[in-house]
Amino acid sequence: MAKKVSRRLQEAQKKVELRAYPPLEALQLLKETATAKFVEAAEAHVRLGIDPKYADQQLRTTVTLPKGTGQVVRVAVIARGEKVAEATANGADIAGSEDLIDSISKGMMDFDKLVATPDMMPQVAKLGKLLGPRGLMPSPKGGTVTFDLATAIAEFKGGKLEFRADRAGIVHILFGKSNFNAEDLLFNLKALQETIDRNRPSGAKGRYWRSLYISATMGPAIEVDIPALRDLKLGEAA
Repeated sequence: MAKKVSRRLQEAQKKVELRAYPPLEALQLLKETATAKFVEAAEAHVRLGIDPKYADQQLRTTVTLPKGTGQVVRVAVIARGEKVAEATANGADIAGSEDLIDSISKGMMDFDKLVATPDMMPQVAKLGKLLGPRGLMPSPKGGTVTFDLATAIAEFKGGKLEFRADRAGIVHILFGKSNFNAEDLLFNLKALQETIDRNRPSGAKGRYWRSLYISATMGPAIEVDIPALRDLKLGEAA
């Protein structure tokens, strides 16, 4: 049975033309079509010319959004000894050692990002089946396995996001909130584009960017002109 489209979404869809929009115009349209009764996330969906089943075509990295995420990020830290107190002093919402591992194994997931020191990873690895499906497993590539807890906590609370391409080679990631002004969303979207380009997998052949769509959480998809975004210099109008 076909899913019924709400009248609200139907009205929003009427505002979107079947064309690739210049970046700033696309972002202004995203804001205009964010008509839900809550502040929606601004989402980007990037289809890349990669096949992640091959090791040299996988994309997993982090991006720091210069204008933040608009979200309150709860950071938990698994460490040992003095590092637990250091994590708490630097803003971790939860910090612990074996006790925290035990709590997580029993289902406690009151955090959005989990950071661990390298010496704790053999024990954290036991939580893989719980953390992996939720995207919470610490990893060096994601910047979540480190002894530099102060920097990691500050970055994740300040707008750093970990992302990866899914099995179809598509990146799904939020890059702000619909109540951001369009220029701030543009700074964040540009940072995302530059990060994806900078981390192009060595095995990626041919055309790397295939499509880029943005939307509010409950809004219609809006195609973005990829060459225009890639050519854009920060501070310019789109």
